[in-house]
Amino acid sequence: MTDVERTQELGPVQLLVLGFQDADFQGEILAELARLRELGTIRVIDLLVVAKDHDGELASIELSDLSDEEAAEFGAIAGALIGLGAGGEEGARAGALAGAEAFADRERLDEEEVWYAADAIPEGGTAAIALIEHRWAIPLRDAIVRTGGVTLADAWIHPADLVAIGAAAAAP
Repeated sequence: MTDVERTQELGPVQLLVLGFQDADFQGEILAELARLRELGTIRVIDLLVVAKDHDGELASIELSDLSDEEAAEFGAIAGALIGLGAGGEEGARAGALAGAEAFADRERLDEEEVWYAADAIPEGGTAAIALIEHRWAIPLRDAIVRTGGVTLADAWIHPADLVAIGAAAAAP
């Protein structure tokens, strides 16, 4: 299998950063993630949740749907793509090796990095950082590529964005 074919197996990856203040977690979010994962809609590449209680004490969890082998492969693909952009074919090879090595270490964020993220969280707050692969988009992307299509623009439009557009249009 070529590097291009391996890259095509990877769906679009979204970085999602969420904040919660005095949240009442009851497992609803994890249950929905599990449902979407079971359907094959998404794959959680990495999820880090850091909570700071009102005394400033930290708790964190990290989870991933990737096996050790998949993590190294994902790291190699991401590293190769970054390397390709930075240094052509030679950069892609070096990036693939560096990325595979970085992701093979299942602890992608060390304790110092968790503490750094926690500095930005207010007491009673929780932050979640997720890399989510959109597996549902792979067949659509492949169909577009087979018919000669290319992405010209790509953006998420949230309902709040539409409200802002409407408010701007209505302004005198």
